[in-house]
Amino acid sequence: MRFHPPLVPATLVQRYKRFLFDAILDDGTPITGSCPNTGSMRELTTPGSRIWLSEHDSPTRKYRHVFEMIEADGEMVGVNTGMPNKLTEEAIRAGLIPSLSGYPTILREQKYGRNSRIDFLLKGDGLPDAYVEVKNVHFSRQAGLAEFPDTVTKRGAKHLEELGDMAELGHRAVMIYLIQRPDCQSFSICADLDPFYAAAFARAQNRGVEAYALRCAVSPEGIEPLDLIEMKPLSGGMQSELLFAMD
Repeated sequence: MRFHPPLVPATLVQRYKRFLFDAILDDGTPITGSCPNTGSMRELTTPGSRIWLSEHDSPTRKYRHVFEMIEADGEMVGVNTGMPNKLTEEAIRAGLIPSLSGYPTILREQKYGRNSRIDFLLKGDGLPDAYVEVKNVHFSRQAGLAEFPDTVTKRGAKHLEELGDMAELGHRAVMIYLIQRPDCQSFSICADLDPFYAAAFARAQNRGVEAYALRCAVSPEGIEPLDLIEMKPLSGGMQSELLFAMD
């Protein structure tokens, strides 16, 4: 996915109320914009950080600028939680997730489970329906290691339980962790920050839920899916840490 028009560089002043930020453009103009990420954005809101913004001219928008990415640890990190679904669909259609490449029909935001919506429902003649949930990942405490979640997520654990229900009904149930940073070659479920989610993840895999981590290249020019790895269940523990195969 490419950015058109190009992103605008700025310096972060603060991110607040979860959905707003203040910044200073390179010409010295102070602005307030929208932050399309209601999560904690742990370690990605340091004042003075270099950030990149998209610009929108629509008269219906309250804020012209949208917070897209930030420079952290010398690398570009995508923070827009609207991107993972777009990037995952792009990867599926391009055949970058081989186990999902045979589905001709991709339906978005379909009702299922207990008053929930699945990100994608894939259908194809002679194939079991595939329920695909996508989670955004941009948290890293250790060089080279991406982690999810970065805070307690009861909603995320609920999604895992509902995916497990689908798997037990004979459907395919797939969890994809979309990593919006290129500097991480491994991925882990963050058991210390949310042991309940980690337990739900282990339980979901035992019920037949498939899990993948998809790492992306991130730059002000665009975000592109790079490497995929299947997260195999680990015996004797609830934490998954898997290395990406790198060229």
